[in-house]
Amino acid sequence: MPLTPFFSAIVEKCGNFTANFLRRRLYCSTSTNRRNLYSRISPLGDPSISVVPVLDKWIEEGNAVNGPQLQRIIKILRSRKRFTQALQVSEWMSSKEVCPISPRDEAVQLDLIGRVRGVDSAERYFESVSDGDKTWKPHGALLNCYVREGLVDKSLSQMQKMKEMGFVSSLNYNNIMCLYAQTNQLEKVPGVLELMKEDGVSPDIVSYRICINSYGARSDLVNVEKLLEEMEGEPHIGTDWMTYSMVANLYIKAGLKEKALVCLKKCEDKADKRNAIAYNHLISHYAGLGSKRAMMRLWKLQKTNCKKQLNREYITMLGCLVKLGDLDQAEKVLGEWQLSGNTYDFRVPNILLIGYSLRGLTEKAETLLQSMVEKGKTPTPNSWAIIASGYVVKENMEKAFQCMKEAVAVHAENKGWRPKVDIISSILRWASNNKDISEVEDFVNSLKTVISLNRDMYLSLIKMYVRCGKDVDGILESMKADSIELDEEIKEVLDLRLQ
Repeated sequence: MPLTPFFSAIVEKCGNFTANFLRRRLYCSTSTNRRNLYSRISPLGDPSISVVPVLDKWIEEGNAVNGPQLQRIIKILRSRKRFTQALQVSEWMSSKEVCPISPRDEAVQLDLIGRVRGVDSAERYFESVSDGDKTWKPHGALLNCYVREGLVDKSLSQMQKMKEMGFVSSLNYNNIMCLYAQTNQLEKVPGVLELMKEDGVSPDIVSYRICINSYGARSDLVNVEKLLEEMEGEPHIGTDWMTYSMVANLYIKAGLKEKALVCLKKCEDKADKRNAIAYNHLISHYAGLGSKRAMMRLWKLQKTNCKKQLNREYITMLGCLVKLGDLDQAEKVLGEWQLSGNTYDFRVPNILLIGYSLRGLTEKAETLLQSMVEKGKTPTPNSWAIIASGYVVKENMEKAFQCMKEAVAVHAENKGWRPKVDIISSILRWASNNKDISEVEDFVNSLKTVISLNRDMYLSLIKMYVRCGKDVDGILESMKADSIELDEEIKEVLDLRLQ
């Protein structure tokens, strides 16, 4: 069965969401028992919750605080993309003057301001830094802000200033290469690498990786190989498993299986045997080559050499098995996951649900999901949406309708979830012709909490209302609010009321 657009484009964006008042209650009831500052901040994952009261209370209780402690907290929050809260800690550290603020601290704060409040705010903060503190670190942070926003002229101007001040390093040249890559000027990337050498700045392994990727994106494998050979010949740079993984992926995409296998062998030799991420890369690449035997060998090694397989590892392995169509083995791996004691993340079984639905085994997918529900697990809306889409493909619209109702009902489990518009349109078109009007209205009302209705959805409702002789003024008002104009087809349907 050919892949449908829904399944080929599906992106898993599942997560655990807890109401704000529960988080606040958790903080109020347990904060005094927490032994260190970060253990109080960590549970406050909602970015709308300020961590400043936590910091103030820590001091009020007579606890000590120091620069390294706060820097570590900021680093952890940044790594977890909790930038707003990281900025709050950084600004609190500055305002309370609990420790000396270094140019490094100012650079971190500048970067966070750029992420949270935008480039203009970052520029204003940079200007407020004293001339004596405007070392290469704040200058580099400002450059990074410009690059992140794709501001070519400002980035190049800032880079030139830094060169004139003697502040540049390989990191800054790498930033400019990334700038050209993200602005689709890939042909300029190699020139930056050469300029770096001419300026007496030694490229690092990241410099070479960026350049190799730029050649790969242009399918220039000849220069990829030249650059890889250059890396291998530079003792102070060398190569690592990630570089070989990257090149292997380029070969796989180009259909050069033998060259890919050579790179994968080097990748495996270079990788730390306890590095789960390296195994994930290797397993994915062998799946791309259709080599199940190599995948299973590496999966066995991973389980032997790594302490524990995280959900990430199971997602990789299941995805690769589904890609190869080996659903029997995928079922066995899912069984291992269910016994692993890992957090019950529905992104894991969703992969097998997709595998079943892709191959027309939608009933089997629903049975699997229902078995999890019976065990007390609450699926994400995407789990039900996967099955609903499978039933749409099989033209079992009654089942599709019921599954999509289930998906909307558990929207609270992932408020970022949005159903596929074409799937909803198909279901609503069928329901408006085959279901009781009150049931369709209930479905639409619940659906409005998730997405806005489009023109096709409104057309289905109008047809149903006209057929049932029901007033459509409310629908027309909603269409107007959603900026959807009456086209000729809709007007023709509305004219049927007069006949």
